[in-house]
Amino acid sequence: MITDPIADMLTRIRNAHLALHKEVLVPRSNLKVAIADILKEEGYINSVTLDEQHIKISLKYVKNTAALAGLKRISKPGRRVYVNAHQIPKVQNGLGICIVSTSRGLLEGSKAHAQKVGGELLCEVW
Repeated sequence: MITDPIADMLTRIRNAHLALHKEVLVPRSNLKVAIADILKEEGYINSVTLDEQHIKISLKYVKNTAALAGLKRISKPGRRVYVNAHQIPKVQNGLGICIVSTSRGLLEGSKAHAQKVGGELLCEVW
């Protein structure tokens, strides 16, 4: 039984990048689909393909190095981390992104800051 499905997704992506796989399968949920869409829109992965039970994520490489340098889960089931719009952190001095679960859905950190909305800080990507 998986107690933290988001951390499982991030770990699968991290491990697939380290093993230089072209794609990775992740069990499907609406939250994971939204996270994958944000990663695609920010240019960290190539594509997201959905079927009934899985999300197929095509990983992105630039000159045989991963486009993703790191993934870190911030808010965990045992310790939730909430931020308001002014407390949203800059990841790697602006070179990375953070994903925030807000009342307006999942947003990338700078978009949440621009919309002046806070929420649960899910993860950081750089």
